[in-house]
Amino acid sequence: MPPERALPPAVDGLSNADLAPTSPAQRTWGLWHFAALWVGMSVCIPTYMLAASMIASGLVWWESLGIILLGNAIVLLPMLATGHAGTRYGIPFPVFARASYGVRGAHLPALLRSLVACGWFGIQTWIGGLAISALAGAVWPGWAELGGGARFMGHGMPEFLGFFLFWLLNLYFVWNGTESIKWLESLAAPFLIATGLALLGWAAAKAGGIAPLLAASERMTGAPAARGAGFVTGVFVPWLTAMVGYWATLALNIPDFTRFARTQRDQAVGQALGLLTTMPLFAFIGIAVTGATLLVWGEAIWNPVDLLARLSDRSGNPLLGILALVVLVVATLTTNIAANVVSSANSFSNLAPGRVSARTGGLIAAAIGVLLFPWLLLDRYQTWLISYSGLLGAVGGVVVCDYLVVRRCRLELGDLYRRDGRYGYRGGIHHGAIAATLAGALVALCGKLVPGLEVLWNGAWFSAGVVSFVAYLVLMRNHEAPAVSTEAAA
Repeated sequence: MPPERALPPAVDGLSNADLAPTSPAQRTWGLWHFAALWVGMSVCIPTYMLAASMIASGLVWWESLGIILLGNAIVLLPMLATGHAGTRYGIPFPVFARASYGVRGAHLPALLRSLVACGWFGIQTWIGGLAISALAGAVWPGWAELGGGARFMGHGMPEFLGFFLFWLLNLYFVWNGTESIKWLESLAAPFLIATGLALLGWAAAKAGGIAPLLAASERMTGAPAARGAGFVTGVFVPWLTAMVGYWATLALNIPDFTRFARTQRDQAVGQALGLLTTMPLFAFIGIAVTGATLLVWGEAIWNPVDLLARLSDRSGNPLLGILALVVLVVATLTTNIAANVVSSANSFSNLAPGRVSARTGGLIAAAIGVLLFPWLLLDRYQTWLISYSGLLGAVGGVVVCDYLVVRRCRLELGDLYRRDGRYGYRGGIHHGAIAATLAGALVALCGKLVPGLEVLWNGAWFSAGVVSFVAYLVLMRNHEAPAVSTEAAA
């Protein structure tokens, strides 16, 4: 059971109401809520279009789905490890990271995670804004004429207005906190699943079954990638790394959610059910429906916004298009809030617990997401995924090694909130964790800079994670972790 009482709102300047351990009354998330969380995060436009990039690189449809499923299964393992700590001790990720990095050193992994989340927040907000813009255009044709022909960085006023409106919609949930997010995800999950299956049903009806859709997908494949050793290192590994990198962020900060779990079973089984089924299913729907567009209209339409606009025009029923665009807005919103806002909010709050609440941290993240020019990040999609996966893999190697191997899932809860406790280290920073993180990141970077070692960069999450894990374990061999109390049982 979790601790009977949360710590006071301020302990040594390292806590506030948002960072303190959750009380039993706050443990309201059951198995369904965690499954719904992953449904809400997985059902989004990038997931729908994910297989498109893989197929364009020369993979066939079943290889694309296999990589998506394998990547999710791999990233689920560290996610369950860090999630265990969240449920056992009721702590968010920045506090959990104090055990391995120190009460001050934890700012490094927390900020690395939060800055990545800010980038993704901007990308998802831009995508949602495009859906808002298309929705406004369906309701009012004059929307597309706003701003005349003026362009900024290749985009017009309607797109930027849609971006701003969707940004404001996100701020509503930032302001109302975790309970509003749980409500949103739980309400949206069945709606999103039903919509995806309905779209698959439409595609199968148009093509006369699933088999013709999959056959059509072969016509969308780019230049076939040559199989062999070069295929593994040059195509399979980079895409697997990109897929793991897709959720490498949540593998770190999932304690931000599992701290509200009723039991370990609820968070573990709920996550596995939601993650391992929804994302492959929705990617498959993207492949099948795009195959249908090729058969029906003679062209492959991967972007669901364009597809739904086409469906609305051809059906002569604008309400269909409006309803479909509302679905896209909801799907993008559920992903953005859960995957990107919560981690940033807690990380920025951890910088100055006495002055910055999680709500204020969320507002800071929303502002940074705009300043990163997300419409430019989106154009560098796979490079973005691989680049940051190495950094997060290095952090993941340290925190997983520390919690599972060094401390064997036992932490001293009170010391996580004290500067003079066992996690104070030297000046609040555990230099061994910093060194191991740098070692992992540098090994991955060598794959980018040194000819012949490209596999280290293409598999950045794996190479960085393994190296940081081993380096941390070696460094800690001569610094045995002190015994801790077992007041918080699993």
